[in-house]
Amino acid sequence: MTRHQKRLSAPNAWPVERKTQTFTVKAGAGPHGEAGVPLLILLRDVLGYVDSKKEARYALNEGAVLVNGDAVSDEQRPVGMFDILAFTEREEYYRVFPEEGGRLALTPIDADAADSRLGKIVRKQDVSGGATQLTLHDGANVRLDEGGDEYSTKDSLVVDNETKEIVAHFPYEEGALVTAIDGTHSGEIGEIDEITVTAGSGDNTVIVETDDGAFETIEDYVVVIDENFVADEDEDGGDDE
Repeated sequence: MTRHQKRLSAPNAWPVERKTQTFTVKAGAGPHGEAGVPLLILLRDVLGYVDSKKEARYALNEGAVLVNGDAVSDEQRPVGMFDILAFTEREEYYRVFPEEGGRLALTPIDADAADSRLGKIVRKQDVSGGATQLTLHDGANVRLDEGGDEYSTKDSLVVDNETKEIVAHFPYEEGALVTAIDGTHSGEIGEIDEITVTAGSGDNTVIVETDDGAFETIEDYVVVIDENFVADEDEDGGDDE
């Protein structure tokens, strides 16, 4: 099986130049599925911290590059939406965040914000022993021995990177602060003004009020966030790369 990915056919979320070269690195198995961006692309093409795969492997073997609090040694490890990327020796921390066009970018954050990450609940199910299991957008599972009734799909959680415990819960509802992660309004932030449930197999839609007006999109394209994301965007000035 090839270890390369053609740039022109790479997922739209990948922050790579399409026409400079034919190939780029292929994402390995891991979180986020096909949307996950290989760590090498972020280190080389976005941040410019390394010039080659060899340099990336050397840096990763030093144990100073963390994704969601865990040291990573595989340069093909997929990194995706809302992941936390930390460079301990540089004391630099980033959150992966969607920008215009659905392309993933890196938003600088402070060290305290890097201790936890946001996850959208995409599945909820009962498991053995009467517990509840919540599956997040990146494939991670959170097991609840009690208190599962308060959580629903489309809600968002903040999970501590070390303990894996839930530290905050943001319900999906009218009035919730959200960001669009796909579609023509990707990267825009606002509050849900109205949720429209479509009968049959059609997509439910939401109207989101922003500082510049409002937009309508399907509800699968929005994720509930908290006010810290707005502060991140303001401090970064909207230029993540």
